[in-house]
Amino acid sequence: MATTPAPTESKSRPPQARSVLRDIAFLRLWAGTTASGLATWALPFVLGLAVLQRELGAAGLGLVLAARTAGFLVAVAVGGVLADRHSRRAVVLWSALAAAAAAPLLAVGLGRSLLLMTVAAALAGAGQGACRPAFQALTAEVVDPDRRQQANAATTLAVRASTLAGPALTALLAAFTGVATLLLGIGLLWLVAALLPGRGATAAAPDDAPRPRRASLRAEFVDGIREARRHPWFLAGLGALTAVIALGYSATSVALPLISRDRYATEWVLAAAMTAYTVGALGGALVTARLRPRSQGWAAFAGLAAYGFAPLSLMFPVHPAVVIGAYAVAGIGIELFNVPWFTATQREVAPDKLARVSSLDFLVSYGLAPVGLALIAPAIDTFGVTPVLGACAAACFLVPAAATLAPTARHFGRPPAPRETQ
Repeated sequence: MATTPAPTESKSRPPQARSVLRDIAFLRLWAGTTASGLATWALPFVLGLAVLQRELGAAGLGLVLAARTAGFLVAVAVGGVLADRHSRRAVVLWSALAAAAAAPLLAVGLGRSLLLMTVAAALAGAGQGACRPAFQALTAEVVDPDRRQQANAATTLAVRASTLAGPALTALLAAFTGVATLLLGIGLLWLVAALLPGRGATAAAPDDAPRPRRASLRAEFVDGIREARRHPWFLAGLGALTAVIALGYSATSVALPLISRDRYATEWVLAAAMTAYTVGALGGALVTARLRPRSQGWAAFAGLAAYGFAPLSLMFPVHPAVVIGAYAVAGIGIELFNVPWFTATQREVAPDKLARVSSLDFLVSYGLAPVGLALIAPAIDTFGVTPVLGACAAACFLVPAAATLAPTARHFGRPPAPRETQ
């Protein structure tokens, strides 16, 4: 007796997710984040031009930049709490508007009132600081989990490209306009950052739902610290990142100009090394847009440790090409860490505490950087440049290696679930 064969199930592949670059909501957020990153980078560069044009003294520049850093550090903690307590889009709007308002105040104070410039710089730093965790959390609302690594890589790529082309463009504009006009242009960038991003996809609470009693800002920030402590990989990564920034990055920031001048007798090595670092970071962002290593955390820590090649290359009288190559490797490595780090934070941290944990990231890593810069120069004067560079290079290699031993560090959280076999 003949039987009709049962129909076989089609083994068609699941439809491929649409590229994040075709998502209008993400593109608006991407453009706003890029504008804020470019404005953040441009301010110290433009103020440096003001020093060259004798509209601002060196001591005044230091005071203004210090006020900006102080405003950032205070606001990044408060902004993280506010972004978890209220709409992340609203926090982006008002903090970016504050930074935009600071730009004309800086322009008015230029050459007239150092006090006004200092206050305006603190306001600009506060706007920048409050924006950072809100943008991170808003990305998790706008982009679905499968495309967040691509989204973070695209954002990093845009910011790195801006910092690569920015100096030449700003110098070109400075030939035709004054520093005050450039400062107003920074304000326009902040307006773009404030107005362009759309709303996130968080669900609204029912009208009749009881509103929970809000704790104090301090209590909610402490709650964010508790959330961070739940993730050993995050604490280990934050410690490794802080060591690399406070020691490795600070050491090279101080030593590279000195070595370029004294050993190679030219500023060309300084410019070429910094350019190579940015180009390397661009390449790293492109790679991480699609790279999915099996042990993502270990691969990211290896990338972070690669920054140690930068201070290592400055220890010995090598050919300038070695220094430039080492900085390119360091740039690649830093993005092999940054993009998975941001993506894992958005994936693993509780959504209602994401902005606070992100603010802790920025607060610790950025907050200790000035301490490193302040200590490196006296250490070089006391011990010499080679021993200091050697110690900082060793820290860059060893601290990320030690971080890989932390629980859940191998995958930056939970290991991926094994695929079911049929």
